Amino acid sequence: MDFSTARRKMVDNQVRPNGVTDLRLVAAMLDIPRERFVPADLAAMAYAESDLKVDEGEPDRHGRFMLEPMVLARLVQAADVRETDRVLDVACGTGYSSAVLARLAQQVIALEDSPARADRARSLLEVEGIVNATVVTGPLDAGWLAEAPFDVILVNGTVEVAPEKLFGQMKDGGRLVAVVGSRPVERGTLYERNAGDVSSRPVFDATAPVLAAFAKPNIFVF
Repeated sequence: MDFSTARRKMVDNQVRPNGVTDLRLVAAMLDIPRERFVPADLAAMAYAESDLKVDEGEPDRHGRFMLEPMVLARLVQAADVRETDRVLDVACGTGYSSAVLARLAQQVIALEDSPARADRARSLLEVEGIVNATVVTGPLDAGWLAEAPFDVILVNGTVEVAPEKLFGQMKDGGRLVAVVGSRPVERGTLYERNAGDVSSRPVFDATAPVLAAFAKPNIFVF
């Protein structure tokens, strides 16, 4: 398969037509080999217009998905990532989103809740020569207090409950982006922190796999 052509078609047919105009972001998505961040048997699907499950997860943990290219691109663009920013990439999976963010920001902290998945992301980022992304392991909903606060926080999936601990790790003027809601109503959403207050606004309609750490608790009716 000609992955360079597939990458170009992904950008031309999925990313640019959906209002992604950030040239640095477009350049990153044209350059980073997305197929290397998925299992070898799924490489041909790496540029598909869909979320892609990249592993099954460890026992008692959910697997991780790579977000659909358009959804990832629009979330990152909404976050307005700057060259001096420090970014927390929550549920980084195998590290593709971290690789994209590392092209745009000064530093990326890539958070995973699975040690095996974190090791995989760390290895792939090293192979790609990305030196400004550090992979750490811990509960997704707890963020990474040791390096907080952050200019930008990206959550790679749907949150059904407000990520309150992550709000507390945003700098003043910081941005957090995620898909928010429950099906059938989910939207790519931008949160901004100003003078200690966090406000939100929907940016675009989107769907993404729900992250278990941010799922609504089950309610049993007897």
